[in-house]
Amino acid sequence: MSDPTAAPAAKRFAFLVHPRADVASDMARVWRPLGRMPAAAWDWGLKTLPVPPVPLATVHRRDVADGRPAGWVIVVPVGASQLLTEDRRWVISKVEQAVDKAERLGAEVVGLGALTAPVTGGGRLLRPRPGVTMTTGNAFTAHLTAEALRRLLPAAPGWHIAIVGATGSVGSCVVRLLADEPIGSRLTLVARGQRRLHDLAADFAGRATGVSVHTSTSLDPVREADLVLVLTSSADALLGSAHLKRGAVVLDDTQPRNTDPRLAVERPDVTVIDGGVAAIPGIDLRGDIGLPRGLAYACLCETMLMAFSGHTETAIGAASVDHAVRMRDAARRFAHLGFDLADPLSFGRPVAWPAPALLAEAA
Repeated sequence: MSDPTAAPAAKRFAFLVHPRADVASDMARVWRPLGRMPAAAWDWGLKTLPVPPVPLATVHRRDVADGRPAGWVIVVPVGASQLLTEDRRWVISKVEQAVDKAERLGAEVVGLGALTAPVTGGGRLLRPRPGVTMTTGNAFTAHLTAEALRRLLPAAPGWHIAIVGATGSVGSCVVRLLADEPIGSRLTLVARGQRRLHDLAADFAGRATGVSVHTSTSLDPVREADLVLVLTSSADALLGSAHLKRGAVVLDDTQPRNTDPRLAVERPDVTVIDGGVAAIPGIDLRGDIGLPRGLAYACLCETMLMAFSGHTETAIGAASVDHAVRMRDAARRFAHLGFDLADPLSFGRPVAWPAPALLAEAA
């Protein structure tokens, strides 16, 4: 007789990724010779030829000795710009094919990485699949982002935070998490839709005290912020030198990244931190996902956590605070494998956490 109090059995998972701005470089992670193809050839080939989804990596738990993969990372063969500009039905069909591949491998939990989440309406435009639990990975990303903001800002008030892409799935969840434990004294929410911005700001103001909240549909107020959180969905760099005050700190939580790599040269006074990255020392990830060994993106970590904990409730659409809390608790349960905030990277290179003195100078 089964024990009704026993923890659910672990499931296997798959996590979907896609080539980013430099398609050749990312496809070379699958097979090195693919990196020699010119960009124009990739654009034509991925759109015209029946390129199938392919496994990029296998994931193994170091605390399980059966040798079987706990999960797979699968490449959706569509470039970032194509995901955002090609016919939506074609794009969704390519994501569906990757989910088909995941099911054939034996995955019961499927995570939608990078732009595969927004282009499918947070997974809501994909067909239902009995026995498969879907997630965008956005809730754990929001939790880890809120933790990074608290790590970056000292406890003293006075800092101005700007959140670009505030009304998106991750952004709105981050804002609500910050409302429960406010930091800084001024918060500027930036997004395209004024109505959603107004509603989110009103929600924050009704739950938080001591923080002045403002909204904008342009990047102009970002120039006044000490710390800028970037949560947009774009195929190209969005935030550049002209948008940032002297000494600003930027937390870029986007894939493909939405901060201009030229910032590292043009603005040495600005510190850019790659957001949404967790340490996973207890996980053996056999493949190249574009991060140093022992690290993983938070959205991939959420997919793992849902699988390891036997989670059966789909987490599509906008990320909720309740699910972020569940994923935080799951991370604590599997803390022997990692799932805490990684040491900081900047454009993929290790850096130190910015000292409070830097932010004090910016303010």
